[in-house]
Amino acid sequence: MSWKPDITVAAVVENDGRFLIVEERIGQRNVYNQPAGHVEAGEDFLRAVRRETLEETAWHFEPQWLLGIYRWQAPGRPRSTLRFAYCGIVRDHEPLRALDTPVVAAHWLTREQLLTAPLRTPLVLQCIDDYLAGVRLPLSAVNS
Repeated sequence: MSWKPDITVAAVVENDGRFLIVEERIGQRNVYNQPAGHVEAGEDFLRAVRRETLEETAWHFEPQWLLGIYRWQAPGRPRSTLRFAYCGIVRDHEPLRALDTPVVAAHWLTREQLLTAPLRTPLVLQCIDDYLAGVRLPLSAVNS
């Protein structure tokens, strides 16, 4: 049997102890996540994480480091996700830009605020904790 995970990218952005987080409406509830999404056919990972961050937050993201590669499988789901998380900076906010569905809003939240928030996956805090621990890999670690 072959393994065919969903390939996603995510942006971890910190500014003054707050992280750029999207609030999404999934099913019947709002959950919190990093700006993240699927890599489109023919798209490299860096382009994908820039695009997803802009579409979901209206911020232009510049990846500086690969934070890590994470595997996650939701309980009761047959497919798993392979997440390529990048950390970097944002610049040039477009506050009038419409955010992609299912994003409700973009927020700057502390790690402590996220401890009691409904998270889309446990990867949200895992990525933040790795970032705070100083994990950084060169962008060249992934040839996408």
